[in-house]
Amino acid sequence: MRKIIHVDMDAFFASVEQLERPELRGKPVIVGGAPQRRGVVSTCSYEARKFGVHSAMPSSTALRLCPQAVFIEPDHRRYQRISKIIRQEFFRLTPLVEPMSIDEAYLDVTDLCPDLDTARQTAEKLQRDIFNAVGLTASAGVSYNKFLAKTASDFRKPAGLTLITPADAPGFLDQLPIEKFYGIGKVGVEKLHAINVRSGRDLKKLSPEILKSLFGKAGIFYYGIVRGVDDRPVELEGDPKSISRELTLPNDCRDLREIRVLLRMLGRKVGRRAAAKDLAGSSVFIKLKYSDFQTVTRSMPLTTPASDGLLIGNMAVKLLAKTAAGSRPVRLVGVGISQLSPAGEIAFEQLKIPFD
Repeated sequence: MRKIIHVDMDAFFASVEQLERPELRGKPVIVGGAPQRRGVVSTCSYEARKFGVHSAMPSSTALRLCPQAVFIEPDHRRYQRISKIIRQEFFRLTPLVEPMSIDEAYLDVTDLCPDLDTARQTAEKLQRDIFNAVGLTASAGVSYNKFLAKTASDFRKPAGLTLITPADAPGFLDQLPIEKFYGIGKVGVEKLHAINVRSGRDLKKLSPEILKSLFGKAGIFYYGIVRGVDDRPVELEGDPKSISRELTLPNDCRDLREIRVLLRMLGRKVGRRAAAKDLAGSSVFIKLKYSDFQTVTRSMPLTTPASDGLLIGNMAVKLLAKTAAGSRPVRLVGVGISQLSPAGEIAFEQLKIPFD
């Protein structure tokens, strides 16, 4: 049986700001673009979350919900610096680490821990080591596969630790709300609510055929995870071909300004993911899905490999002009980088010399 730990830093960007600026501690802190500039919330402190603020929310909405909030522009270089220290703690424990973003990762501790209870103790020590190293709290989940470990880490935030054993899993998953199933997005939740599926117990009653008709191949994944089955390995940092993030919109959108805001937000997410993997891309691409489900992509080469989220977002906005967005309603947007290389690596260009 595998032993998997999922570690997720608590409100990472906001916590870094509160750590380095003591006057912000205990106050609702929102890290993201300014409300006056149609910004988007990257993350927020738990004090702000009590007012209903959450990531990806327009900053103007966050301001209405929490007028006393302190808005801070993100400082990604500082977050990356602290993230590297945290990652050092992961690799001190095991080389089997799969970073998922700048502030979360899976660790496979199967060879270190004879049982799940030992894995839980290992996760507790890792939480202490991270706090001692950077002064920030992390939540952790421990289980026998990635899905359950991820779900467990979200269960008791902040600074929580949850263990899900094979004996615990059926009862835990039966009572889990559909919204809490990692991998089932907002549109998927709406589809399931429409057929009165609201918990794991309800989801378990659906056949593979029904789930596949609703979600395609993802339906088979859902059929497995609600039964505690997830065979995905912890993947070491290898040579991925691209890094991308996408978002299905709750409503079809023709507003180019809103789409630009989303592209910039996704560009920042791609930049953070690339930074977590110490990779840079030589090409930026966007993906749009229109309301009739037609999908288009557009790409643009970069003069030098980049992992800067601001740059990626700006390039994505330029690519938007090469699509029919605005005249055609959009239901999904995506941003990514490809032609990856190690960050900081010098890019060489083949020169053409005219021998006449």
